[in-house]
Amino acid sequence: MKHIELISMRIISSVGAARSMYVEAIQLASKGEFIKANEFIKKGDEIFQQGQESHTKLLQEEASGIDMPMTLLLAHAEDQLMSAETFKILCEEFITLHRAIFQLKI
Repeated sequence: MKHIELISMRIISSVGAARSMYVEAIQLASKGEFIKANEFIKKGDEIFQQGQESHTKLLQEEASGIDMPMTLLLAHAEDQLMSAETFKILCEEFITLHRAIFQLKI
């Protein structure tokens, strides 16, 4: 497997797992389990960081003059990275809304 393919797969794997953690955090918050939800966000952030570091490595290599061909796999990795980042933002908003809902129920 080529260098760019390996890094693309690392990105996809990491940010996909992070996105799953963010979704799980929303589901926990919908049940009022805010401490667990925050734990899932924190773990998701740690895993997301791994994908972001792999992405940064590719950017640095290209900036240093290494030819970086754009492949479908890399495009997918970039898409997944942006998707996970968007899920994180939405996750935080949903948890804020769930907190407000649970306070109204009390």
